[in-house]
Amino acid sequence: MTATVPDRAEITAALSDQWDALARLVDGLDEEAWRTASALPGWTVFDVLAHIIGTESILLGLPVPDLDVSGAHIRNDIGTLNEKWIESLRPLAGSQLLERFLEVTGKRLKALGETSDETWAERVPTPVGLEPYGRFMRVRLFDCWMHAFDIADGLGVSIDEGGARGRLAYQELLPALGKAVVKGAGAPDGARITFDITGQLPHTVHVVVAGGRAALVESLDDPATLVLTVDSGLFARLRGGRTLADEHPGEYTVTGDTELGERLVRSLAFTI
Repeated sequence: MTATVPDRAEITAALSDQWDALARLVDGLDEEAWRTASALPGWTVFDVLAHIIGTESILLGLPVPDLDVSGAHIRNDIGTLNEKWIESLRPLAGSQLLERFLEVTGKRLKALGETSDETWAERVPTPVGLEPYGRFMRVRLFDCWMHAFDIADGLGVSIDEGGARGRLAYQELLPALGKAVVKGAGAPDGARITFDITGQLPHTVHVVVAGGRAALVESLDDPATLVLTVDSGLFARLRGGRTLADEHPGEYTVTGDTELGERLVRSLAFTI
């Protein structure tokens, strides 16, 4: 099967908008706010933006800082790589970090604008397997989009989930949803599940289980076994493992098979 290649102009514009949104989110913070704990263990607001700078720097071909790092939140080689970039940037003031962010993302936008159609469609290693480079850039959009939640939650502020850029980022929350349904929640064959996602990015997702596997479908032939209604921001945070359903009583509803639904809402977390 030929992988669908996301539209380059659309993804590049969305990345530009997302980077602008991140810059606006942290612009004007005092140093204490920059060092506020984010929603991610071991990382401050400063560290989250530093992580994005590090990843985009790698994509620009810059060498990884040669530093020894440690921490309980570092669980694998990717975590070590991320921490090396963050540690190298921690001596900067927050305002200097923002300047670095604007510089690096500006260079990345220029590089994306110069990317050939062949390179955009070329299959490359990504966090979701061997995929077209364009899909990799949609994953980058998703990562930056999720990190806006991490920063905002640390600062205790709300954010615009992003319209077009949010809808594109949201696509990365859906491909592995079947695993949460079957392996996480234990949905049996014949289960028909509807995710009624409300809020700033409303949409409906249907999942059908057959032969021990779950598939996303356009519509259901029969009534849903259960309907999970949840705000788009909370759904993203649950899928991203940023929070737990038990911390949000009354903020979602399950109709139909409530027992399966309660298992499902506690099994949504995944990691790219």
